[in-house]
Amino acid sequence: MKTLALTVAAVLMASAALAAPVKVGIAAEPYPPFASPDAGGTWVGWEVDMIGAVCKAAEMECEIVPVAWDGIIPALTAGQIDAIMASMSITEERLQTIDFSDKYYNTPTVIVGPKDMAMTATPEGLAGKILGVQVSTVHEAYAQKHFAGSAAEIKVYQTQDEANQDLVAGRIDAVQADSIALDAFLATEAGAACCALKGAVADDPAVLGLGVGVGLRKGEEDLKAKFNAGIAKVLEDGTYEAVSKPYFASSIYGG
Repeated sequence: MKTLALTVAAVLMASAALAAPVKVGIAAEPYPPFASPDAGGTWVGWEVDMIGAVCKAAEMECEIVPVAWDGIIPALTAGQIDAIMASMSITEERLQTIDFSDKYYNTPTVIVGPKDMAMTATPEGLAGKILGVQVSTVHEAYAQKHFAGSAAEIKVYQTQDEANQDLVAGRIDAVQADSIALDAFLATEAGAACCALKGAVADDPAVLGLGVGVGLRKGEEDLKAKFNAGIAKVLEDGTYEAVSKPYFASSIYGG
């Protein structure tokens, strides 16, 4: 009888675990138009909507959990969250620690600077300039690899918003980030008044990665298969396009 009771308890515990929502981590720092809190504190944006769409397509119940960006991978590996959907690029370095789903978007990396400052998105064009990047991103890694040696000074920020604010204030000469995120900045009153696109950086897949995917713990093959199935379904049935249309003039899925 005792053995039967233990077996039943184990089955019930396993069922409860299976029924628990998948905790999807997003960066706690605003990153419009992908994710940012509205006036009421609710997280909104393209990536928030895409989490809902992918989870629904994969028939998973998901819960969004904001986590500080520089601690989001440790939160995943420690089991505090089950997945990351926070514009995280699939890179060789990250693949040493975590796994990824198939990509769900891929956009260029660009440089933005003051309208009246001559500048190009090259080592020569940034020589003598102060370039702002967000900590623990592919943009920081790229800038350190390609631009620091050109006598550009690299200034690292906790959030992209902080870098953008310093650019508007004239404390730095340029920022580097994803093209969509910087398009959103240039569409703001402050961004439009001060700054302009200076071009896309030369591609470096080893640093910039192969697109953005869902970050997962290594060995979570069932969960990976579910996310891959969800991504494939929203791409196939038109949901991806429908979710993207309010945010972007064209597809950001990429090649």
